[in-house]
Amino acid sequence: MEYLHTMVRVNDIDKSLDFYCDKLGLVEISRYDSEQGRFTLIFLAAPGDVEQAKAKRAPLVELTYNWDPEEYTGGRNFGHLAYRVDDIYETCQRLMDGGVTINRPPRDGHMAFVRSPDNISIELLQQGDALKPKEPWTSMSNTGGW
Repeated sequence: MEYLHTMVRVNDIDKSLDFYCDKLGLVEISRYDSEQGRFTLIFLAAPGDVEQAKAKRAPLVELTYNWDPEEYTGGRNFGHLAYRVDDIYETCQRLMDGGVTINRPPRDGHMAFVRSPDNISIELLQQGDALKPKEPWTSMSNTGGW
């Protein structure tokens, strides 16, 4: 058995790619449009997985865009996607600077949560040991759910 990808449905390709690629830092690996099925699939990889993903040896995130409008509810029941990051404080600051709300700040220097435009929870985990707690993160409150 081999883990291939996690699929999340999105309502707006541009907003989703802005979040997942421009802000979070994932890389688009491939895209498939199905005229007959009326959907678009976009496969994304973490920057450290790009070469392996191109060789079909790394798990991907599959963004599924259905051309006919649908309302998706309950993003929380999906659970979350998780990514290890080199510097959780730098990553959260970059996301905040890009307009992303940090739902669960990295007060412990180890873990944070944000949400995609389609309400999918994204967990960010510090690579290696937790960083030393520091401001403004230690005094930041949770915002919404994650």
